[in-house]
Amino acid sequence: MFDKILIANRGEIALRILRACKELGISTVAVHSTADADAMHVRLSDESVCIGPPPSKDSYLNVPALLAACEITGADAVHPGSGFLSENARFAEILGEHNLHFIGPKPEHIRLMGDKIEAKKTAIKLGIPVVPGSDGAVGPDDDALAIAKDIGFPVLVKAAAGGGGRGMKIARTPDDLALALQTAANEARAAFGDASVYLEKYLEKPRHIEIQVLGDGRGGAIHLGERDCSLQRRHQKIWEEGPSPVIDAAARKKIGGTVAKAMQQMKYLGVGTVEFLYEDGEFYFIEMNTRIQVEHPVTEMITDFDLVLEQIRIAAGGDLPVRQEEISIIGHAIECRINAENAQTFRPSPGRILQYHPPGGLGVRIDSAVYQGYIIPPYYDSLVGKLIVHGKTRDECLMRLRRALDEIVIDGIETTLPLFRALVREPDIINGDYHIHWLEQYLSGQSGG
Repeated sequence: MFDKILIANRGEIALRILRACKELGISTVAVHSTADADAMHVRLSDESVCIGPPPSKDSYLNVPALLAACEITGADAVHPGSGFLSENARFAEILGEHNLHFIGPKPEHIRLMGDKIEAKKTAIKLGIPVVPGSDGAVGPDDDALAIAKDIGFPVLVKAAAGGGGRGMKIARTPDDLALALQTAANEARAAFGDASVYLEKYLEKPRHIEIQVLGDGRGGAIHLGERDCSLQRRHQKIWEEGPSPVIDAAARKKIGGTVAKAMQQMKYLGVGTVEFLYEDGEFYFIEMNTRIQVEHPVTEMITDFDLVLEQIRIAAGGDLPVRQEEISIIGHAIECRINAENAQTFRPSPGRILQYHPPGGLGVRIDSAVYQGYIIPPYYDSLVGKLIVHGKTRDECLMRLRRALDEIVIDGIETTLPLFRALVREPDIINGDYHIHWLEQYLSGQSGG
């Protein structure tokens, strides 16, 4: 087991990792920018190192500063959390070159799954169903129109190196295609330094279903069921639940078994999430995230399985803690991502939290690093915390979530709590009858658009 882990992240995920380390008896090192000197994970860690000024590129993305922090403190492993350097294959390699353990997948798997086109080719080889699309990047000399007609309109133009909804454009007719290709390529070049784009069939009302996996790097792998992440705004998830209201046990066993078998063939190491669009009873692979997900608590609540703790233990050479047949789904869980944003305009709202009262009671969990008097800095993502609620049934879970949302108090800044208080009372949400475009349509109706 590791002696000392440096946590190369901030906010609630850094605190989540710190808690797992404490339960394993591992010493912790918090790194922080000058803006995060008073952060909760800094206060609770065994040691802390300031690694630079507020901008991420000068602190949390500053690899030399992170290496120096490891050397100063004697850390023997680095946990990257989610975001920042968590899916940076070169960072993982650099740590290895300095005899430091990267708590995450093998660099080759990070690199492979970070390239959307190569990831899709790999999925096909491994028997994972994919969205119909181009075989690779579509260049200016290719007959994009012929490819699009073969796939069938509408089509989605996607950045090969993309993420977060950037570099994605819909072409509903042949006349739309040229502009969609140009716009997506320009956005991709600006956002990722790579203008490569490819084409996929555009599904009208799919669900976003993701399968949680865990591998030992030696050919052993299991899945821990699915999460439904279909409530999204601008391709960003805001509400996740598990199990999905539209997936039954047979479908879960089939797609979960397919994914676990693929991870076994890859000899995948650590936690990961294989993401699908689901429509008319069919799953279509879209990408794989080679890190711990923001929404991992949903899986933890319905499986009673500590993903972060096991991620650390397996990175240290441990075996899978259970066999597939020992994993069972227990009840239902929902997570709401509470952001420091105006609930109608989604304008960021950094500032000081004047009052903070988290909800409590049976089946209620808060993953947050904020406290009364804490200042939400303007430099990073706006996540204040995650409210996760568990119940024996989905109906019980929804009632418990409604109660918890009415109980939580966060004053001094604007948050998205009013949106969740409305959503939990919407008939479509109560009935589980929604898709990846539902929220944007709902918000458009709320604004009169």
